[in-house]
Amino acid sequence: MEIRIYDGATTIGGNKIYVEEGGKGLFLDFGMNFAKYGDYFQEFLRERATRGIHDLLHLDLIPKLNVYRTDLIPSDVDITRFPKLNVEAVLLSHAHLDHCGNIGLLHEGIPVIATPTTLAVLKAMRDTSHSLLGSEIAYYSPRKPGEDDRVLTSQKSKVYAGRDFICTDEVNDELMAFLTTRPGEDEKAKKKFQPGSIYHIDETELGYDVAAFEIDHSIYGAAAYVIYGDIAIAYTGDIRAHGRQAEKTREFVRNAKDASVLIIEGTRASREDYNESEKIVFENCLKAVEEAKGLVIADFSPRNFERLETFKEIAEKTGRQLVITAKDAYMLHALEQADGIDRMHGLAIYCELKDRKEKWEKFVRNEWEEHFIDPKEIATNQSGYILCFSFNDMKHLLDIKPSGGVYIYSSSEAFTEEQEFDFLRLYNWLVRFGFDIRGFELVFGRHRPKPRFIKGYHASGHASKEDLRWIIESVDPDVIIPVHTDNPGWFEENFENVKVLKDGESIEFN
Repeated sequence: MEIRIYDGATTIGGNKIYVEEGGKGLFLDFGMNFAKYGDYFQEFLRERATRGIHDLLHLDLIPKLNVYRTDLIPSDVDITRFPKLNVEAVLLSHAHLDHCGNIGLLHEGIPVIATPTTLAVLKAMRDTSHSLLGSEIAYYSPRKPGEDDRVLTSQKSKVYAGRDFICTDEVNDELMAFLTTRPGEDEKAKKKFQPGSIYHIDETELGYDVAAFEIDHSIYGAAAYVIYGDIAIAYTGDIRAHGRQAEKTREFVRNAKDASVLIIEGTRASREDYNESEKIVFENCLKAVEEAKGLVIADFSPRNFERLETFKEIAEKTGRQLVITAKDAYMLHALEQADGIDRMHGLAIYCELKDRKEKWEKFVRNEWEEHFIDPKEIATNQSGYILCFSFNDMKHLLDIKPSGGVYIYSSSEAFTEEQEFDFLRLYNWLVRFGFDIRGFELVFGRHRPKPRFIKGYHASGHASKEDLRWIIESVDPDVIIPVHTDNPGWFEENFENVKVLKDGESIEFN
């Protein structure tokens, strides 16, 4: 058996880990490496969709392999000279772009294995966004060469082609219907949706036995895996043990004790441990809302449904109503198709003032018309609401015109200079409308201002060093391979059987 790390070995994110035995291989995630992308691209400078995989290949942002979609290869790119891998499937840990964001580039015949919840979220992400090519996971718009065959154009009169999915659990009728239809499909439209096939993992022959375990992370549906070949390999994906689903992580650890190799994330290996949990976040945010006079804004990561439910509970305790965006509502609808839980009860949906609605927005409007609330109504009773707004939603404050209130930052810290600039812009919006800021402060020095983050309003989606140590000591593998970390040295300093691989390097087991 061979394990090769193509990306994500010494950066946080971008995992592309290949396992092969007997001529059959699996990718463990195939994510977008934001650190590497940031060396070349930013919001208004992106790779060119019309050039397919050309730009990403030439900037070394994806590995030079013969594994990519046939319709994304322009005439001046020859991938036949690159290694051709026998990829049976992508084993996806969860629906964060640093783990799934390049899957849409992979050959159309490569299926995705994931939990029911992750499949639902992937489909909702695709429905609600005009995404980059790599994020066209659930379905994609096939390209064809233009008059200049170096330029690829979308085939507007054809179909949206769906990728095959392999589910780690049974697919109920509601989820099957959601995965195989597209919003507005019943309308007269030029392009129809042709879904891929959907299987249960027991119905497929992968060359390996694969056991999936849902775990605790900052997005629902996250999974860790144990892969059984000549040896057993455990892969954590992103994992933690301080959220509401911590017991699921403990169950995975108990079941991974027969693994010879542990591939483990180390996001926080270079950060100081501190006491954190979703319970602490709840208590601090509840106190901030109880003290608030006027409007409250809760800012947390997209698709952090656990944090959304935290603020819903806070809203109920403080006599306020939680207001979410239409995209949040569509995501909650997707979750319900996977697990049958109605999370829309008691929520309001912000009525954005816009002249055109996407098909998924029309679906949300038709499904929950009575949940929509106009900004004018929020403006007249500002102390009655908590708005789930992020930085990109600040423009809506111009329609509400709040007079003070409390803003709670309940998300991760800024790790790049560009993210720090966003906090300066965010700060300007909040000061403009008189908000009391919780969760971060802007520090003004001799140079440009920088954000300083205040603990207790956010709980990381990743394991602390203490919990990493507990996972490793409990599994007790023969070999530890750290990934998704900028400090692999911490593992070498603390454990004897560590194999640090750089991107492109491999290890073989006989």
